[in-house]
Amino acid sequence: MLLKRIKIHCFHSNLMQTLKSKIQTNSQSYQDNHSQMLEALTKLQKHLKESRFEGKDRHIARARERGKMLARERLELVLDKDSPFLELLPLAGMGNKGGFGAGGTNVSGIGLVAGKLCMVNSNVGTRKGGSVDYATVFKSLRLGDIARENRLPSINLVESGGANLPDQAKIFNYGGESFREISRRSQMGIPTISIVFGNATAGGAYVPGMSDFSIFQKKAAKVFLAGPPLVKMATNEIASDEELGGAEMHSRVSGVSDYLAEDEYDAIRIARELMEIIDVGKPHFTPEGAIEEPIYQAEEILGTVPFNPKTPFDAKELIMRVVDGSRFSEFKPEYGPTLVTGWAKIHGYPLGILANNGVLFSESASKGAQFIQLSNKNNIPLIFLQNTTGFMVGKAYEEGGMIKNGAKLINAVSNSKVPSITLMIGNSYGAGNYGMNGRSYNPNFLFTYPNAKIGVMGSEQLAGVMEIIQRAAAERSGTEYNQEQGEMLKAMLIAEAESKSSAWHSTSELWDDGLIDPRETRNHLGFSLAVLYNQPIKGAEGFGVWRH
Repeated sequence: MLLKRIKIHCFHSNLMQTLKSKIQTNSQSYQDNHSQMLEALTKLQKHLKESRFEGKDRHIARARERGKMLARERLELVLDKDSPFLELLPLAGMGNKGGFGAGGTNVSGIGLVAGKLCMVNSNVGTRKGGSVDYATVFKSLRLGDIARENRLPSINLVESGGANLPDQAKIFNYGGESFREISRRSQMGIPTISIVFGNATAGGAYVPGMSDFSIFQKKAAKVFLAGPPLVKMATNEIASDEELGGAEMHSRVSGVSDYLAEDEYDAIRIARELMEIIDVGKPHFTPEGAIEEPIYQAEEILGTVPFNPKTPFDAKELIMRVVDGSRFSEFKPEYGPTLVTGWAKIHGYPLGILANNGVLFSESASKGAQFIQLSNKNNIPLIFLQNTTGFMVGKAYEEGGMIKNGAKLINAVSNSKVPSITLMIGNSYGAGNYGMNGRSYNPNFLFTYPNAKIGVMGSEQLAGVMEIIQRAAAERSGTEYNQEQGEMLKAMLIAEAESKSSAWHSTSELWDDGLIDPRETRNHLGFSLAVLYNQPIKGAEGFGVWRH
């Protein structure tokens, strides 16, 4: 009993140190950085506006003539009034040749339905008929992962023409995986509700077919494995849309539909009614009492976090602008200072923070591994703030066991069982990305600032390494190194690497769950923590073998 009381009191936010800022908000460097960040956010808002495109005017007009709502209107109606909504992967597929544009053909995210956290996915039927391109199918798979890991019921607002035929060879197997995951979530007690407002053809018919509950809109839903033309070609049978897959047939004859809705509003009403009935359990933890705001303004993040990731800064300057009361209980502050570790709260939710203050040395990696162990022992979720060029290199550091200690941190990240969130705020290079819980280590959520960079190494380092290799090759072959050609190649490599390491590229490739405005960091992390604390948190009992 004494131990339990000690643990609770040690995490009382009023006992934590209040961080004090050293940032001069009237300095020229602060103002310049603020302006550069604002320019990047203008670009972000432009791309987000593109992602909200719901089809050409004539397609929207046709939908209106048929009395149909648009995808975002349906989504807004199914959510509780004034519910927060965390949109996920809005820029997936941005700039991909042959794709359907930023966000693909669905609008997706997490919100409250009947007071319960849900994953909601709305097909954009007025954009390419809601057909599924390469980016959209991978977006759907990622949404399924998030729903499973966080035990979120899913609501699908369905109106889709199925797979985009030119992409079918690339997406066929992945489409099957999405159906499998609906069924597996059902087995785990994580339900899916599908409302069909229009087409759900071919493989798309299995979305409502695999769901726990399916709601079909009368005289609108068309759910069949093959439409009339294909049936005519395959079997010479002549049948209408309604006979093959209409809402009334499926509700009264086939049994694929569980509920026959009169119109879109009725269909959404039924889904909300089902969410009232569905038992998802009570949240594991809900903060009580007043929530302390940070003592520093979120606006200051734009001038504080360097737009140029090469510029060093103290990660605690970001932490104090995000956590409750700007209070932070730092762990091992004098040891391994290039990794800041400690505990805090965001919107009342306890968390552990690992934040880079530069390159990772052996001491930093060892401290991080120990901190992850402690957070697992105390069942506290983790947030990683990535801004590192990786692990330190050089003869002295190799002799000092950099690989051994870096592996220790990666081992701890790999075997940690508490939920985690990763935020890319600057550099993310090499194995530093792994040690700081990058995408390949399956954080529950991963968000990125528009200035962030990610890759094997920096663009200039990459070009420099290639130049050294080419010079050595020329020397071995007895030929003279072509300096002019080498400089041209170097410039091309730098430009290519800069493009592929940008936040815009990484978000289009679904390496994160969304680019965010740094001023919204606290809200994104707070809402994500609410999702993580929706179920019991249990840390790892043990870790893999590591060298000492």
